[in-house]
Amino acid sequence: MASYRKRGATWRAELYRDGKRESGTFKTKAEAVAWATQREAELVGDQLPDKTLRDALRRYGREVAPTHKGERWELARLGLMERDSMALVRLARLRPTDIAAWRDRRLKDVSSASVAREWNLLKSVLEVARKEWGWLRLNPMADVKRPSSPPSRKRRISTDEIDRLTLGFGLGEGDAAETATQRTGLAFLFALETAMRSGEIVGLQWADVRAKAVTLPKTKNGDAREVPLSPRARAILAALPKGEGPVFGLDDQLRDALFRKIRDRCEIPDLHFHDSRAEAIWRLSKKLDVMELARVIGHRDLRSLMIYYATSADELADRLG
Repeated sequence: MASYRKRGATWRAELYRDGKRESGTFKTKAEAVAWATQREAELVGDQLPDKTLRDALRRYGREVAPTHKGERWELARLGLMERDSMALVRLARLRPTDIAAWRDRRLKDVSSASVAREWNLLKSVLEVARKEWGWLRLNPMADVKRPSSPPSRKRRISTDEIDRLTLGFGLGEGDAAETATQRTGLAFLFALETAMRSGEIVGLQWADVRAKAVTLPKTKNGDAREVPLSPRARAILAALPKGEGPVFGLDDQLRDALFRKIRDRCEIPDLHFHDSRAEAIWRLSKKLDVMELARVIGHRDLRSLMIYYATSADELADRLG
């Protein structure tokens, strides 16, 4: 039950339920009664809070996204969702048809891979709003078909392309590391040796480098892992100036901009920095068994690695002698 008290020119409403007390101050008693009535209905589950999807997106951005490693990208995607007309819909009235319409609008503007990433984030927002904030009873995305994701890239990188990029980065006569462009080239060559992700490479600290391995305290899947270093990878690290900051002296944005610049100058189409990871995994699969490979690159699902161990029937016949 709620109680009301007049304090000077204002009215104070107090609500006590299930051991918790809430209160609010209002200009009139009618406003105080209206607030208490709605809030009590929310607490007993008869009525949901009057919140829009935009309210949920913004709260998620303030409270949840900062706890994630990909905060910058999540905030950017949340901003895109806020600009969509669906953001104005009240959560209590959000329907599967609204979600489907949003999905189809986005597919007209961006790739299915981009929509799939936005879909995952939106689903997380609505699940938090349902489970933790009490703003939803059911997630309307449950009955809507998720956009299909394209097959993962498995682009091989040729020796000729590596040679051209090496020259383009100014590394033709050795592992120079004087400029950010040269360090970006070394980061790419280091990725080919280690199968480390771009974010792992630019975030690498000297304190985590040992003679024959590096330690990654926190990776994409949340686990720490150790990555062994080939002689070539060790030579690359030896060329870099040691200091207090990141090993390669780059952030992800600068690394991306410089890599794209040199790639375009070398006229190598359809090549991304992260293609180095797939190429490195192919190479490592010729030296390590699947369990060892999974440990090095941080994969939990061994099935996803089997493509790298594909052997033709002719090769198997040769082994049978």
